Amino acid sequence: MARKAVKRAFKYRFYPTDAQAAELSRTFGCVRLVYNKALAARTEAWYRRQERVNYNATSAMLTGWKKEDDLAFLSEVSSVPLQQTLRHLQSAFSNFFAGRARYPRFKSRKKSRAGAEYTPSAFRFRDGRLTLAKMSEPLGIVWSRPLPEDVKPSTVTVSRDSAGRWFVSILCEDTIETTPAPNDAVGIDAGLTSLLTLSTGEKVTNPKYERRDRARLAKAQRELSRKAEGSANRDKARRKVARVHARITDRRKDFLHKLTTRLVRENQVVVIEDLPVRNMVKNHTLARAISDAAWRQMRTMLEYKCEWYGRELVAVDRFFPSSKLCSACGELQERMPLNVREWTCSCGVTHDRDVNAAINVRAAGLAAAACGAGVRPQRESSRTGRSVPKQEGHGAIRDGAKAPNHR
Repeated sequence: MARKAVKRAFKYRFYPTDAQAAELSRTFGCVRLVYNKALAARTEAWYRRQERVNYNATSAMLTGWKKEDDLAFLSEVSSVPLQQTLRHLQSAFSNFFAGRARYPRFKSRKKSRAGAEYTPSAFRFRDGRLTLAKMSEPLGIVWSRPLPEDVKPSTVTVSRDSAGRWFVSILCEDTIETTPAPNDAVGIDAGLTSLLTLSTGEKVTNPKYERRDRARLAKAQRELSRKAEGSANRDKARRKVARVHARITDRRKDFLHKLTTRLVRENQVVVIEDLPVRNMVKNHTLARAISDAAWRQMRTMLEYKCEWYGRELVAVDRFFPSSKLCSACGELQERMPLNVREWTCSCGVTHDRDVNAAINVRAAGLAAAACGAGVRPQRESSRTGRSVPKQEGHGAIRDGAKAPNHR
């Protein structure tokens, strides 16, 4: 049994006093203001003077802003979250210039998440009590799960969601036991009726949390539409809508965490399809169901959990014909409409569409894991007229690496 040290965030809900809520709200507003002013300054410098402004320059700007009369309130909150938001802006620009992200956008008071990040110089953590800078009392945290022993948090992030709930996320080093997996590999076929179909034949029913609460959500949204803009009643109605969304999100996330943890602990190699979710949600008929399934979120969880537990994640090429390929004899069917859930191959084997696809996904992933080659879409041979597999190219991606045209 091996032990591995990883950086891990522990998120808890807390209930601030009125004074703490007021202080944090001021901090959130200052963080948003500094981020937007720095972004505007960097954008203007580039488009007007073709000049790149880095973190050090924006930090010097922040010092100057604090000396202005109309921005003197920036000195009333902790300086650490303001410096941290400048570092986050620097990271956003680095990702943009590296082609990993879009150009940074301005933070909106209504739409952006309210949050502030503190480094060890701006908080004190002793005996399970967390006290932030500019505060005399520790936060009233609900410790829903224990922190690692002798923990030394590296950063603390405080946030407030649209439903008005307060959260604190404590980033620290944790040790994870990487035990051997009982199974060698599992192939996963994602769907809408069954969220996942495994190569073992197991089908995981799609809980469809958004669909369950759709009536409740529609009622809350209708009530919101009737309220006057800027009124206190509209703000109450907005929070009611946000609470419904939060309920859906929390239940979905809890389900996906339990499912992905089980898959990673039970299997040494996890093979999935490289689904182009960003393109798939452009189908307005299925967009809502695909978003509710949260395939992208599930893949993200699998990626970092496989890294934690020493497992291997393999993503099979999105064009690999897993559903049309017979897992028994390898014959490729010409067509396979979505309404065909079972089919019989010419070799006499009757397949469940999803189970057959999961078996093929597993085989393709194991081929990539064994020899480093991928399984490309099968093509027809010009000499025999029969479909033949092509064992080269970028058919599978290992360890969460990105493929060409990756979403």
